[in-house]
Amino acid sequence: MLDRKNYFVREHVGMLKLHEAYDILDPETGDLIGSATEQASSLKKISKLLVNKKFLPFHIDIADAEGNTLLVIRRGFTFLRSKVDVMDAHGKLIGFFKQRLMTIGGKFGIYSAQEELVAELKGNLIGWDFKFIDKAGQELGYVTKKWAGAGKELFTTADNYMVSLTEDVDRLAVAPLLLAAAICVDLVLKEK
Repeated sequence: MLDRKNYFVREHVGMLKLHEAYDILDPETGDLIGSATEQASSLKKISKLLVNKKFLPFHIDIADAEGNTLLVIRRGFTFLRSKVDVMDAHGKLIGFFKQRLMTIGGKFGIYSAQEELVAELKGNLIGWDFKFIDKAGQELGYVTKKWAGAGKELFTTADNYMVSLTEDVDRLAVAPLLLAAAICVDLVLKEK
């Protein structure tokens, strides 16, 4: 699942959600190819009612359609700037995101496990479209929000994202980070 060019990430709808969950679909066929589910204790779920979700820690497991965990996305408590770790199924760090302060539209530095800047995820002025740009300025892919219809957009907090990689990119190296970045955009920048 982590070597694909395109993913459609659909957040589960809920009026008062106490944990986050996403379906990962093949955008061409609509088939379910995976899921991303927050692992949250009862205390954390209750905390979401009292504290802004942007400050709370999270732990998301990304699994294939059979339920095998492929990636883990984790963040601790945060105040001004998020640092989000991306690990493989065995807990080995494969990279991390650092949120940049004072940006228009949102921006993350994407780092390797060796703390080298690999790329940046840059949002546009309205903050719904993000480009994955490497150190040389080349676009590796993008994350864009998809319109879900007036009823869903106005009355729920659920968002849908299209994740796409450019043709000549190393999918095995970039796809896991870009897929994780789409979920981080939602959790770090878009949740209220």
